[in-house]
Amino acid sequence: MMRRVLMAALFLTAAACGAPDEQDRVSFAVRVDRPSFDSSRAFEDLQAQVAFGPRVPGTEGHAQQLQWMQELLRGLADTVFVDEFEYTTTAGEELNLTNVTARFGLESDRRLLLLTHWDTRPKADQSLSEADQELPVPGANDGASGTAVLIELARMFAEQAPPGGVDLLFTDGEDYGPTTADMFLGAVHYVEGRGAEDPPDFGVLLDMVGDADPRFPVEAYSLGSAPQLVQRFWGIAAGLGYQRYFPMDETSRVVDDHLKLNDAGIPTIDVIDFDYGPGNALWHTPRDTPDNTSAQTLFMVGEVTAEFVYRNR
Repeated sequence: MMRRVLMAALFLTAAACGAPDEQDRVSFAVRVDRPSFDSSRAFEDLQAQVAFGPRVPGTEGHAQQLQWMQELLRGLADTVFVDEFEYTTTAGEELNLTNVTARFGLESDRRLLLLTHWDTRPKADQSLSEADQELPVPGANDGASGTAVLIELARMFAEQAPPGGVDLLFTDGEDYGPTTADMFLGAVHYVEGRGAEDPPDFGVLLDMVGDADPRFPVEAYSLGSAPQLVQRFWGIAAGLGYQRYFPMDETSRVVDDHLKLNDAGIPTIDVIDFDYGPGNALWHTPRDTPDNTSAQTLFMVGEVTAEFVYRNR
């Protein structure tokens, strides 16, 4: 039975580490008829990804997650494209990479792109311990969180079709590195291929959206390239009672997949919490684990994104 969020009250309960708490309980009316975002299931998907192990190209965890995503999405989407490609790094490493696109509403000419990356960082280069810097990053927040949100949105879209067409793009090779010369590989491949052949009207990137202490300031490159999308997304967040976590009066500047899409003429915003742990201490470290993420943060981001999609008329 479809769970709907039509003129329904939402109460966000307490969570540790500064996640939405009892002081921030809000009641609001959602003005569209749609399923609600299942945060428990999304968090299970986050945990499942981490359980595969590091999702670094060429590893067993990477192969297992790719198969898992394909099986899930093929049972939900109108169609799924699996786009395999090769890339040689500046150090001469040959990578076999795969972008996955799940499409909904194929008959619609107006298309929204939601994207995230599903790979993880090969080395924990931001760890304070030199020994730990050689370890791969578990990627609970940096990789698994955005993927978990998009997969749960896919379930919602399968339950009730959104207005217009929606493409969910899971990019590979976003976090390979060690420098940006060998990052954002899937986004570059997309804009040079399918994104050039059949470009969406605009896009929303979700990256690092599971922090247990969430804060999503406006990303400055997004504001410069797609100010109307920023106003709409952050306005929806405020309307749903999440203004504290989506402050319009604060900005950050993050180099991410969205820059490649904006450069290609696809207006795209980046929804990212680039302050993971005190002083960003958890980013690109072995401590990027599920216990430092929150199902309630996934719920908040999922609900705002769902509203953004279902109001896309």
